Amino acid sequence: MSLKKSYFLIALFFAQYAIAQEGIPVYLDYLQDNLYLLHPSMAGASQTTKLRGTARGQWAGVDDAPALQTVSMNGRVGEKIGVGGILFNDRNGYFSQQGAYATFAYHLMLGRSFADLNQLSFGISAGIIQGKLDETNFDLTDFDPVISGIEQSDSYLNVDFGMSYNFLDFSAHFTVKNAIPAKRDIFSENFEPNNQRRYIVSMAYAVTPNYTDWSFEPSVMFQATEQTGEATLDVNAKAYYKLDWGRLWGGLSYRRSFDGAEFTTNGETVDVQKLQYVTPFIGGMYDRFIFGYTYSYQSNSVVLTNGGFHQITLGLNLGVNKDPYDCNCPAIN
Repeated sequence: MSLKKSYFLIALFFAQYAIAQEGIPVYLDYLQDNLYLLHPSMAGASQTTKLRGTARGQWAGVDDAPALQTVSMNGRVGEKIGVGGILFNDRNGYFSQQGAYATFAYHLMLGRSFADLNQLSFGISAGIIQGKLDETNFDLTDFDPVISGIEQSDSYLNVDFGMSYNFLDFSAHFTVKNAIPAKRDIFSENFEPNNQRRYIVSMAYAVTPNYTDWSFEPSVMFQATEQTGEATLDVNAKAYYKLDWGRLWGGLSYRRSFDGAEFTTNGETVDVQKLQYVTPFIGGMYDRFIFGYTYSYQSNSVVLTNGGFHQITLGLNLGVNKDPYDCNCPAIN
């Protein structure tokens, strides 16, 4: 492999994941009844206590390809308090990170009736994360003072906070990820800034045709990283079908970045391409059990591989905290 091609693949690799290098990467988990993984203010917002697990693999067949596993649980304590916790393991080539988050949320009912959903929620998550950089397989004969040839590790704290507003069939969320600047000793400041702050805004609205068991939920999710200016937009379409034993759902998501990565294939001209994912997903709830499958296809012209992005979500609703609201609000009821 030529030196130019090696540099191109490295640049393409990190350009696709620069948004998600600290804390839990933001994929499409939230579309599988797992909004808490994205927004701490959704801890305990639902009528049930939720236990969720996810496993994501990328670039199937490629050694040391990115992979993510999460386990989360959240529920309500009393009428207004929500609590939750998340464990995660993330691997991306020679870099990996493991962490745990604990969440506290407060829910205000703004409506006159407890049957009608009109809820304003605030949440904060505190997490401890350990990052590791395995340099044991690096070529030490090609001298670089940054490379030590050992497995470096460092632990640090960070905080996510945000708010959610759920009103009948409409929902809106705002979250700040990695709110505290954190210096990681395993990286030089010349390679990674201390500020990894990321802003996430999402909105959804559920529509139910009269006298049918179908409902449809269009939604959007925007995220931006403060230091680098990277930003992406998700546009989602989701459909639900209600059954006697539960419900089924499925849909399609399109993710596009606003900034592009420069590359060259001939060493003379420089082109720019913007990250694009097309993601179909399916899932369902049988009694108290949840299952979801997500597949992403990268539709760029120059990629390591287009497919091989698989994610599975498993879940269990452990108990009922309150009676259902009188609304079509799948994230809450």
